[in-house]
Amino acid sequence: MNNPMALSSDTAMINLSLASHTNVGKTTLLRTLIRRDVGEVADRAHVTEQAEGHVLIDTPQGDTLRLWDTPGFGDSARLLKRLRASDNPIGWLTTQVWDRFTDRPFFSSQQAIRNVRDESDVVLYLVNAAEDPASAGYVDVEMQILGWIGKPVLLLLNQMGAPRARAVEAAEELVWRQHVAVHAGVRGVIGLDAFARCWVQEDKLLGAVDGVLPPAKQSAFQRLRAAWAKQNIAVFDSAMRALAAQLAAVAADRETVSSPGFKAKAGRWLRSLLTDREMTDPDTERAMNALAQRLDGVVRETTDRLIALHGLSGRASETILARVAGQFEIAKPADIGTSGVIGGVVTGALGGLTADLAAGGLTFGAGALIGGIVGALGASGAATAYNLVRGAVDGKVSWSVEFLAQRPAAALLRYLAVAHYGRGRGEWVEGEYPPHWQQLVEEVSEHHHGEIVPVLKAADQGANADEVARQMQPLITAMAREALVRLYPEAERIFESTLQSDAAGTQQSPQSPGVAQGVPTQPCLKLTP
Repeated sequence: MNNPMALSSDTAMINLSLASHTNVGKTTLLRTLIRRDVGEVADRAHVTEQAEGHVLIDTPQGDTLRLWDTPGFGDSARLLKRLRASDNPIGWLTTQVWDRFTDRPFFSSQQAIRNVRDESDVVLYLVNAAEDPASAGYVDVEMQILGWIGKPVLLLLNQMGAPRARAVEAAEELVWRQHVAVHAGVRGVIGLDAFARCWVQEDKLLGAVDGVLPPAKQSAFQRLRAAWAKQNIAVFDSAMRALAAQLAAVAADRETVSSPGFKAKAGRWLRSLLTDREMTDPDTERAMNALAQRLDGVVRETTDRLIALHGLSGRASETILARVAGQFEIAKPADIGTSGVIGGVVTGALGGLTADLAAGGLTFGAGALIGGIVGALGASGAATAYNLVRGAVDGKVSWSVEFLAQRPAAALLRYLAVAHYGRGRGEWVEGEYPPHWQQLVEEVSEHHHGEIVPVLKAADQGANADEVARQMQPLITAMAREALVRLYPEAERIFESTLQSDAAGTQQSPQSPGVAQGVPTQPCLKLTP
C-alpha cells in the first residue's frame, strides 16, 4: 500500500494497451510481464472479449503503470470500412451497440478500439514474427485503424522462437521496421517474445515507452521504470545467492570411506590387470553414488528456487545425474607429515578418477608382482599401506577441482534458461540451451577461471559451505552480469543505475551494526543429509 505522505505533485496513472490481430498472444505476454496467470489463453480466435486492466507496478509516490489486455481484431478490413464510411469515425464507435448482440467478434474488435481511445497512453501492438510482413496484410489495415486515434504505437515482435544471437534478432526487427515505416503512428519496433523474453528486454520496452510519452507524464514514468528495474535486480541478487549456495554446497561436500585391507586392495589391482580396467571398492562406489545423488538434489532445489523467484510455476524435473568420468577425487589416508607423501596418483575406475592409492604398491615383501607394477610410487606406499592396514584414518571422496570448476558455467546456463522463460508459456519445462549461450558462457567462465578455482579449493582448507558461498557470490554475480551485458548491452544501464541508487540510499541510511556488506541475508541452501 502506498504511503499518502509520500505522494508527489506530478504523480500519474499511465496506461499501456496490448492490441493485435486475434490469437497473436496478447494474454500470453500479459501473464509473462505481470508474473501471474490472468485472463484465458487458448488456441482459438477471440478468446478475450472485454478489455481488462492490470497493475504492472506502482511507486511510493503514487504513480501506477497499468497494462490492458484487449480483444483481438478479427475482420479488421470490415472495421476499417465502417470507420471510413462514418462522418465521425471515433464517435461512431459509441453508437454501435447492435453488434454486441448480432456479431460478437466484430463487437469485440470495437471494444479494443474503445480501450485505446479512452484509456491508452501508448499502444503495444503485437505481431507474429514468424510471418512474412508482406503476407500479413491485416497489419497495414490495423495500423490504419489505430491511426484514426492518434496514440503512439510500439510494434512488438512476438513468437520469435528460441533466443538467438543479437545480430539475427536485430535483422528481423529491421525488416518489420522498414515494413511499417509508412505508418506515422508507429514509433518503434522491439523484439519481445512472450515465451523467451528476458527481464532486461522489459526495461528496453519501458525505455521506448518513455520516449513517446507526453512530457507531463515522463517524470512519473521514470520513477515507475526505476521501480521495475529495482524489482528485477532484487530477483537477480536473490538468484545469485541461490547459485552461490548451490556451488558452495557441492564444493564442500564430502563422503567418508573406510580404508580396505591390503588383500582387498591387491585383489582389485590384479582384477584390473586381467580385465584391462580399474576397480574401485564397494565403499568408494557407494560414496560416489551418494555425492551424485546429493548434487542432483541441490541442483533441483536451486532450480525450484529460481523458478519461484522469477514468478514461474512448476518444478525442476528429477533427473538422476549419471556419474561422469573424471569427476570424483578420492583421498586415501596417509601420514604425509612423516612420510613425505606427495602423490601416488593413478587412474581410477571412472576413467579420470584420481586417488591416492599408493597402498597397492609396496607390500612389505608380500607381493612382488604388485610391488613391481606400482613401485614407481616410492616409499610413500609403505606409509599409506600402514595406515590402510591398521585403519588409523578413514578416507574421503569429494568432487574433483576440474569438475567443480565447470559448475559455475552449468549454473549460469540454468539461470539464463529460467530468466528467459515466460510465464505465458506455462509450467517450467527444461529444454536445450541456444548454441550462442553455450559459447558465451564458456568464454565468461574462462575469463573468471583464475578467481573461481581458489574459492572452490577453500573447502579443502577447512572452509564450510557458508564461507565458500560468501566468497562465491560476487564471482557468480560478476559472471552473470557479464553474460547479460554481452547478450543485451542495455543491461549495463540497469546495473549501473541500480548501483548508483543503492549507493545514494546507503549514504542516507547508514548500515545497521553487525551486517557486513555483500553478505547474503538469506540462509544458504543445505545439502540433503
